[in-house]
Amino acid sequence: MRIAPLPPLQCLIAFESTVRHASFTRAATELHLTQSAISRQIAQLESFLGRSLFEREHRSLRLTIAGERYAKHVQWLLANCAEATLDVMKRYGEQELTIACSSGVAVLWLTPRLGAFRAAHPNVRIRMIVRDGLASMSPNEFDVGLYFIRQRADAHFTARRIFDEEVFPVCSPGYLNGRIITPAELTRETLLVQEDGQRQWMSWSEWFRLNGTQMPRSPRMVEVNHYPQLVQMAIMGQGVVLGWRHMIDACVDEGILVRATRESASHGGGYYVVSPNDRSQSPAARAFARWLFEQAAEQTGQPVALESVK
Repeated sequence: MRIAPLPPLQCLIAFESTVRHASFTRAATELHLTQSAISRQIAQLESFLGRSLFEREHRSLRLTIAGERYAKHVQWLLANCAEATLDVMKRYGEQELTIACSSGVAVLWLTPRLGAFRAAHPNVRIRMIVRDGLASMSPNEFDVGLYFIRQRADAHFTARRIFDEEVFPVCSPGYLNGRIITPAELTRETLLVQEDGQRQWMSWSEWFRLNGTQMPRSPRMVEVNHYPQLVQMAIMGQGVVLGWRHMIDACVDEGILVRATRESASHGGGYYVVSPNDRSQSPAARAFARWLFEQAAEQTGQPVALESVK
């Protein structure tokens, strides 16, 4: 059965705010509207009701008798509607989780482990956003992220370190026939290069520089803008790719990739569990963040300190 008669909701909201402030101007400020817009909405409500709700006096507003009676009901109804809305948001939102991460993290580290989290938390509904670079993410898009950060996160985020950075070249076992070579020798091999504007990650030229070697002006290389594709090419024996420890560990442990050099490099960055500052974490988000640190502790064999970087 249709509920009627019902005035426009925005008129009721304007009326409730005007009653509390006893002012069109202050109600307009609260609702981010103009004073004339509030006045029009009140006039629309009065026309709908066929009653005057305010006595407009010089520089003041006073409720009529009808206005006083109506204000009590409207305030009660809007307060109950807000309470019911919040209850639904909490009840159903607490079991929804949006995860954000880069493509490399998603393919190499998170996806193989995500089944374990889902098994432990079967009622949590998961959505994943795969986007390279935390700078491309808005705080309202996700609940928990796992991103590499070289220096600092945006002020809108809290970031807690989960892994330190260690970068080393890897290739298929057959590519170098089991040899471990020097950085200088590596300059003559086919380098698999990430072609991307995201400058958080270490480049080949930076890796060589940190290891006292100059990258050739015209190296043999293949450029791809998708890191997991580069890793797949390395597995297939098509060249050498830079690997980030912990992210690439599973491929090394399985023997499908091996280190090409003994040398590593680092800018001092690391992987961080990231959460927006604009809202409190839901139970699902807290559980997932805690699970990430548990996974990191299991992989490294030691507790992970909850270091925070802003």
